[in-house]
Amino acid sequence: MSASTAQWLEGARLRTLPAAVSPVLAGSGVAIFHRAFAPLLAVLCLIVALALQVGVNFANDYSDGIRGTDADRVGPLRLVGSGTVAPATVKAAAFGCFGAAAIAGLAITALTGQWWLIGVGIAAILAAWYYTGGKRPYGYAGLGEVFVLIFFGLVATAGTALVQTGFGSGAAWSHALLASLAIGLLACAILMANNLRDIAGDAAVGKKTLAVRLGDRRSRAGYLVLIVAAAAACIALAATSTWWALLALLFVPVAAPAVRTVLAGATGRPLIGVLKLTGLAELACAVGMLVGLALG
Repeated sequence: MSASTAQWLEGARLRTLPAAVSPVLAGSGVAIFHRAFAPLLAVLCLIVALALQVGVNFANDYSDGIRGTDADRVGPLRLVGSGTVAPATVKAAAFGCFGAAAIAGLAITALTGQWWLIGVGIAAILAAWYYTGGKRPYGYAGLGEVFVLIFFGLVATAGTALVQTGFGSGAAWSHALLASLAIGLLACAILMANNLRDIAGDAAVGKKTLAVRLGDRRSRAGYLVLIVAAAAACIALAATSTWWALLALLFVPVAAPAVRTVLAGATGRPLIGVLKLTGLAELACAVGMLVGLALG
């Protein structure tokens, strides 16, 4: 394996695993609390989440690369922008991942009989591609955090919970939505940290992420708000389910060094560490939530 490929894989791991695994862990915790855990459905949800997240990474790599957005990059290497892999190969990999997600999603639909989930799956794939793809990518208009909150927060987490518990329990809906908010807000914090790191380069090429629109100072404040709001969602979940769910707050000490680094005004490579810590914080939140809801 070449050094450049290893560098890309490391960057992909930092972006992919927390964002894909955390919603499934948290959603499965809700299912366990409601005595409805279904291992096969949980595994299928994990396949969907992983395939979509890896597909988004490939799609962003391709679309940003052919636009020249990654020509002067601070963060981990990009395949197309660096010339390591041909654009057509990266595009094919993205759609291969989307296809795998679609197959797993169809299996979930068949097992649950909820055929309207096909529409949700189509929307998720379109949102994954048009984040940076197409003529008017919404990620270039400052709407990336909206996509992350909806699809890697609400859809992935609540979806994991509700396909296992069924869609008729009001309490399950409430708990699934609160868990989704906690996980989704932390996923947004990952994206905010990523875009804060790239704010100068993105602004130079016309990529108007939320961080570019807010500016440096307000983006740092926004990162803190996302962390605090995620903690509040965890507390609300515990208050309406079991106080054992407060174990989800284990993410706070993990995120604390990242918050200090962001508020201290760090730029460039130090923010890569913030990205890693925020991803670990999301994973810690999901694991704490799973364990707490299971104990409850």
